[in-house]
Amino acid sequence: MTQPSITDRVLILDFGSQVTQLIARRVRESGVYCEIWPYSSSSERITAFAPRAIILSGGPASVLDEGSPRAPEVVFSLGVPVLGICYGQQTMCEQLGGKVEAGHEREFGRAYIDISEPCGLFHGVWEKGGREQVWMSHGDRVTAIPEGFRAVAVSEGAPFAAIADDARRFYAVQFHPEVVHTPHGAQLLRNFTHDVAGCTDNWSMGGYRDAQIAKIRAQVGTSKVICGLSGGVDSSVAAVLIHEAIGDQLTCIFVDHGLLRAGEAEDVVSTFRDRFNIKLVHVDATEMFLNALDGVTDPEVKRKTIGGLFIDVFDQEAAKIGGADFLAQGTLYPDVIESVSFTGGPSVTIKSHHNVGGLPARMKMQLVEPLRELFKDEVRRLGRELGIPDYIVGRHPFPGPGLAIRIPGAITREKLDILRKADTIYLEEIRNAGLYDAIWQAFAVLLPVRTVGVMGDGRTYDMACALRAVTSTDGMTADIYPFEIEFLRRVSGRIVNEVKGINRVTYDITSKPPGTIEWE
Repeated sequence: MTQPSITDRVLILDFGSQVTQLIARRVRESGVYCEIWPYSSSSERITAFAPRAIILSGGPASVLDEGSPRAPEVVFSLGVPVLGICYGQQTMCEQLGGKVEAGHEREFGRAYIDISEPCGLFHGVWEKGGREQVWMSHGDRVTAIPEGFRAVAVSEGAPFAAIADDARRFYAVQFHPEVVHTPHGAQLLRNFTHDVAGCTDNWSMGGYRDAQIAKIRAQVGTSKVICGLSGGVDSSVAAVLIHEAIGDQLTCIFVDHGLLRAGEAEDVVSTFRDRFNIKLVHVDATEMFLNALDGVTDPEVKRKTIGGLFIDVFDQEAAKIGGADFLAQGTLYPDVIESVSFTGGPSVTIKSHHNVGGLPARMKMQLVEPLRELFKDEVRRLGRELGIPDYIVGRHPFPGPGLAIRIPGAITREKLDILRKADTIYLEEIRNAGLYDAIWQAFAVLLPVRTVGVMGDGRTYDMACALRAVTSTDGMTADIYPFEIEFLRRVSGRIVNEVKGINRVTYDITSKPPGTIEWE
């Protein structure tokens, strides 16, 4: 990964924790640039990165198991501050001469620590003698600390809940300061990066924008760039940023597959062609996609059908432009992180174009990915920095296959029209209630069932519609949004009365595990 032109940066070594990305988010939120690398990264690479501090993440392994992950020895010889979190604490202690044993009293979830000594991590947060809430997730525990360390906090299940070696600036905690369930955890991390490591607030969207523009110009030179524009946040921000750097050397291709929400195709064309004066090729391939999807009911087959056809259409249009050496994509940092397992092995695909399938190898282009160092919320901030209207920057995530996966079963024009009308009413009421920005993602689903109802003096036999809304900060986990019953009554009443073909509306309150915030 190419580093921004900043002097203060923190390296996070990942041991496989589900919440490692939250460490990076907290560090960046405090104004310090950081990157997440696999724990198996080479000593040479770590040294070349020149971090001001290193954080060792948690992970699912046990240091007691043969062959379990260890931090590179250079971590402890670089002379920079090191913070170990959960498994990071355990491997730090084991590698520096301490002892770890299988826990007699495991701690999972909310716990409390007693602050036994003052510590640089606790400055302005916790005081000696205090009792504080944290979030624990460990079975093993440290039973002996290395020479030079002292215990600064204890819990019921961890005699060394927090330890410190002030001379070497090595610190470790058994709990997770990065999660919201540790109320003062963000301040603790800031104390480590700013007070202990001496980092300054030099990570900003304005600085990132300027650095990326210079980088794009240096990478591209006088060559042409093609960008696949979907109208979503990621591709939109990437397109405007690249256009600001190289102007008419950029051409965007917008493949309209006929599965977008109401008015979105028009928004894309008017915004990027008229407002930003970006060269835009708009391909209305609705007929082609709907014909290919005729009779297809399996959701995975739908995805593959849409993805394969999208690639073909995009490839054909790119060939017509000709002479382009670069392909722009809206790859984000979570895509990069998730493409590397905590054991260091790459996955097959980092980012699938339009979220539905990788581009063919025959497109011999170099990638331009100006967002690959940003999280989703940072991309939105960059978009606002670039002047992109909020109806695009603040738009809820929308999957590449669009409405196809929100119509379980066969797709028809009639069903698409019905769903668009219901979805429009739902989002309109959410905006009228001032709730749109409080919700991560909201959408309507046309269920593959018909129900009997009575409307006026007649019986109806129409389809049912489900509404879903979830909250999330980063898209990694999600929970339902708790609408007031009056809101649901108003929305359902409008949909039943205004959308011909729907006679029943239900609200989906199904709990979803991390990552499954779409409906299929």
